[in-house]
Amino acid sequence: MNVLLRTEPLAALDGLLDQFLRPAFARPAAAPAPRRIRVDVKETPEAYVVLAELPGVTKEAIAIDVEANEVAIIAQPPAAPEAKDGEKWLHVERRADRAERRFALPLEVDAARAEAKLADGVLELTLPKKSPAAARKVEVH
Repeated sequence: MNVLLRTEPLAALDGLLDQFLRPAFARPAAAPAPRRIRVDVKETPEAYVVLAELPGVTKEAIAIDVEANEVAIIAQPPAAPEAKDGEKWLHVERRADRAERRFALPLEVDAARAEAKLADGVLELTLPKKSPAAARKVEVH
């Protein structure tokens, strides 16, 4: 029986280049930049609705900051589980890196009335618009 393996010929060459050339040009390791959360933002007459992709993240791992018209969503998913006795990881692609997204909305929002729901890996954030301050006439005495 033949075993079919997926091979990437350039991957082997990359490995050799890494072994021989990288030490000569190595730079100090920098902290990895956080991944960027993908969002959709829609506007209704009363509020902004933000839908953010956060697969595999629990609600306890999400922080949302709202100040005036600026919004920050930060997610720190738990680290990948460690192998138990008799187990070993053969291949790992899922990452447990910090992810964040910061953006500004056209109008100021009422942070006190903001609501957030997490379902099926999508965070739905409803940010009611602040009502504009009523104009007031000032009389001169």
